[in-house]
Amino acid sequence: MSPPKSWSFGILFLGFSLLFLYRNPSPSPEEMAEEVPSSIYDITVKDIRGNDVSLSTYRGKVLLIVNVASKCGFTNSNYKEMNALYEKNKDKGFEILAFPCNQFGGQEPGSNEEIQETVCTRFKAEFPIFDKIEVNGREASPLFKYLKSQKGGFLGDRIKWNFTKFLVDKDGKVVERYAPTTSPLKIENDIQKLLEAS
Repeated sequence: MSPPKSWSFGILFLGFSLLFLYRNPSPSPEEMAEEVPSSIYDITVKDIRGNDVSLSTYRGKVLLIVNVASKCGFTNSNYKEMNALYEKNKDKGFEILAFPCNQFGGQEPGSNEEIQETVCTRFKAEFPIFDKIEVNGREASPLFKYLKSQKGGFLGDRIKWNFTKFLVDKDGKVVERYAPTTSPLKIENDIQKLLEAS
């Protein structure tokens, strides 16, 4: 009897994670010494069109921050479920912030214009899409350095793959980090609790 599909996905994901860790060792002392912002609201990012966006814009909102890719095995299911979450909760003070990243298997190779076209046309995403970034290494986005400093992951702080998710409360506190294999809809209860908190 063949193993369940979910097991096969899990084993494949673990194999990729271990390979990535082998090829991308722990941060150097120089990387560790780099200053990490003291608050998520101190960080400014660029949107997909290259405009500066201060994350203080999102003060008072619950955020799901995700590193995304257009050509990953997790892409279709994640975009479908993130769209459902966003549609249901966007008027309650919830935002999804999606950051394209090409560091994992070269699965986000396009330009910002191509990414925007794919995400909006093929995946029908209505939540904000930002500039393509790196999430690990010396060139990692200050936002993802901050997120990793607040919530480490399995086998260290590094982002292991596309669709790692960080949940941030209304005060800007990073309350949870979810593996790429975690379905966005399985996070819904955690989101609802934060939305209902005063």
